[in-house]
Amino acid sequence: MTMKETDRRDHVDRWLDEAWLEDIPNLDLEVEGIVDRMNGLNRRIRRSLNAVIAEHGLTYEEWDVLGALRQAGPPFRRSAGSLAKRTDLSSGAMTNRLDRLEKAGLVKRLPDPDDRRGVLIELTDEGEKKWVATAKVQAAYENLIGAALNKREKEQLNSLLRRLMLEFERSEGGDSKKP
Repeated sequence: MTMKETDRRDHVDRWLDEAWLEDIPNLDLEVEGIVDRMNGLNRRIRRSLNAVIAEHGLTYEEWDVLGALRQAGPPFRRSAGSLAKRTDLSSGAMTNRLDRLEKAGLVKRLPDPDDRRGVLIELTDEGEKKWVATAKVQAAYENLIGAALNKREKEQLNSLLRRLMLEFERSEGGDSKKP
């Protein structure tokens, strides 16, 4: 960063300057700044994503299920149980979500050839088109945000965030399947 960039102050800097923080002796202001900035960026990115998704007639939760199917790779199928686990939902909540997505023509239920009682959920062509369209719009927005950093800075930030994520995963007792 240039000296000019480091001299600029954001709202987090101003908040951290407030005197009441002195009442918390073990508060590390550097850590507090990191956490507050990550939370602020997350809120802004999520707000943008929700707006893009809504423009395509989806909720975030529906988009998340479509994404989990897309991530499975062709033929874009997963069991309902696998989807529920991947999206942190109960089986009942997943059933309701799948009912809405199926009614909208974005997924279809198929018998599981390996389990007579099982059902596989498959992303339809329309479901894939919607998911990809929203992902492309959101990626363009995220690229605008990323333009504030050069390639080396992006790699450095990713490396530091990865270290933080690995520490959370270690302390939680394993790695997480969700970003």
